[in-house]
Amino acid sequence: MSIKGGISNAVDNAMSIGCSAFQIFSRSPRGWQAKPLAPAEASLFQEKLATSGIDRNATLVHMPYLPNLSGQGDLYKKSVETLAGELVRAGELGIPYLVIHLGSHLGKGVDEGIRQLASAIATARDVAKKKGENVMILLENNAGQNPRVGGNFEEIRKILDMVGVNADVCLDTCHAFASGYDLRTARNVEKTLDAFDAAVGLEDLKFVHLNDSKGALGASLDRHEHLGLGKIGKAGLSAFVRHKAIAKLPIVMETPIDERRDDMGNMKAFLELVG
Repeated sequence: MSIKGGISNAVDNAMSIGCSAFQIFSRSPRGWQAKPLAPAEASLFQEKLATSGIDRNATLVHMPYLPNLSGQGDLYKKSVETLAGELVRAGELGIPYLVIHLGSHLGKGVDEGIRQLASAIATARDVAKKKGENVMILLENNAGQNPRVGGNFEEIRKILDMVGVNADVCLDTCHAFASGYDLRTARNVEKTLDAFDAAVGLEDLKFVHLNDSKGALGASLDRHEHLGLGKIGKAGLSAFVRHKAIAKLPIVMETPIDERRDDMGNMKAFLELVG
């Protein structure tokens, strides 16, 4: 949801198209600098959310795009500072979750990337806790691009084990499909979620990013498509959202806006999937 004109407007925007869950960036996702949240605006956001009928636990903040939490050097240091800041900002808004991209190991190897990521999370948590905030971090699976971290469920589990408490998972369907997990049929949805349960544990899945994929299965292409118009397709996405492990979870769409569909168009497409 857009925060244009004030972060509390995100609640109004969500309600205007009938959302029961939504995600925001707490500031511009394409820059490093962020103005502190005005206390009055943070309070207004919380007031609107409380009267909206949208469950607070069905909202989350997304990290900006620039940080690399598995990297090295000055960029890594700035990334850790940004993570700490976003944990604080989410807490100030009363949003319980912050979803993060897991970053690139920059050729240092997956194990080193995971160690850097775990260290980043530990450092950022310490900063946030000193400011009284205790927001849960959600790890988002990536699309399988090398040298990124977290392209398969086993790596996600390894990260969770290193990070410890107060971290869980946001599963992105486009990313999972692009990294080789088939979601095109009910049978394959069952197989993929069984694989997730075996490697990670469905109890650690707290949120879903529901997106179709412009790229083919296993293509490692992070290109989201309108629901039902991509390579996953309507039948697979319908089976996915109807699955007993998914139906109880909050779901956010990160779909395009173009001449074919806007957000309301994808909301209607979603309702057809579950209808």
